[in-house]
Amino acid sequence: MISIKRFIAFLIIPFALSFGIVHADSRSELDRDARVVLSQLIASNESAKKLSEKAIATLVFPVVTKAGFILGGQYGDGVLFKQGRPVAYYNTAGGSYGLQAGAQQFGYVLFFMKESALSALDSTQGFEVGVGPSVVLVDQGAASSTTTITAQDDIYAFITAQKGVMAGLGIQGNKITKLAK
Repeated sequence: MISIKRFIAFLIIPFALSFGIVHADSRSELDRDARVVLSQLIASNESAKKLSEKAIATLVFPVVTKAGFILGGQYGDGVLFKQGRPVAYYNTAGGSYGLQAGAQQFGYVLFFMKESALSALDSTQGFEVGVGPSVVLVDQGAASSTTTITAQDDIYAFITAQKGVMAGLGIQGNKITKLAK
């Protein structure tokens, strides 16, 4: 039986090569790319800046590649920062099924506001978005009203640097897994 990661890689690699990026060549490159994405987000979004000041940790996936036609997948590598230093590395992988077509790349940043949410990241076999701690996807409208007083959820997510076109309607799952040292 083929593993989900191999299946996703099979779907994504041709599209990722067309964008010119598959993944970071080294952890130092991943650290650099993640810092750039995080600093650009904080500089351009007041809510992200406020959340970054209160977050106990920040997980940054600078490039996630998503592609699909009926069946789809996404994959990317990320780095967890605590007090401004990289402390662990993760990947995000997901699959989808439904009416969909296209390819895109994007980054995303997760601000962990509670220790319990951060603990869930490393528990069991990985962290599934949509299961466990509550994740709030911050859009521009919500971003303008988010303050450190109203920031009471477990995790806040921001999507960054979208490129490409992906359209669809279907079922999707995503999992974040810690990488071995």
